[in-house]
Amino acid sequence: MHLTRFRFNTHRPGARRLLSSPQAMHAAVMGSFPDLLPGDPGAPRVLWRVDRNAAAEVFLYVVSPARPDLTHVVEQAGWPTNPEGTWRTHDYTGFLDGLEAGQSWAFRLTANPVHSIRRKDGEPTKVTAHVTPRHQAGWLLKRQEACGFEIVRRSADQQLLPGEDEHELLVHDRGARGFDKPDPRPDRRGKRMRVPVVTATFDGRLTVTDPDALRRTLCAGLGRAKAYGCGLMTLAPVG
Repeated sequence: MHLTRFRFNTHRPGARRLLSSPQAMHAAVMGSFPDLLPGDPGAPRVLWRVDRNAAAEVFLYVVSPARPDLTHVVEQAGWPTNPEGTWRTHDYTGFLDGLEAGQSWAFRLTANPVHSIRRKDGEPTKVTAHVTPRHQAGWLLKRQEACGFEIVRRSADQQLLPGEDEHELLVHDRGARGFDKPDPRPDRRGKRMRVPVVTATFDGRLTVTDPDALRRTLCAGLGRAKAYGCGLMTLAPVG
């Protein structure tokens, strides 16, 4: 596995175009792998995420089985005369192999927190987005055990709002992105429809409980909408 970080030159029109369209970004990322054919159902999973740390500090992270070639993205949205300062790829396997139960890590995850609901008896369930920070945090907390980690709990004297901030978890950069696709309704043939993708970014601290499950989470992603920049969790040393 490989972990790649690319820095955007936000002054360039190509960078602004990619950052404004999850579809364009997905195409650019997948175009970095010459052996991956579009629409191949057996293709290995490639995860990506955009971190907007500041107006001029925007990074693309990619986790992939193969090493990507981001030359075309550098030409559109980076610094072509200094590609090494724009994009770096690291071997991720050693880090993954070193995960052990009991380790503590800071983490970041951008995800698409959804649940299935039935509005009326007898109706099929419908996938619906969580839109409040409390429910979005609850979505992640429900998945932590299966994903191989436990989000660190705050002691009672560290909780500003008892019962509301029991965990070292911050939900931020909440928003609704989306993409267009052909409208399947017969009366709208030839038209396109907007599909919203509600996203939230989670920052926090976790303890490893099941290293194998956490490795799967880091490599395969967490949740839906992975093609649109969701699901990639990264770890960093605490502090």
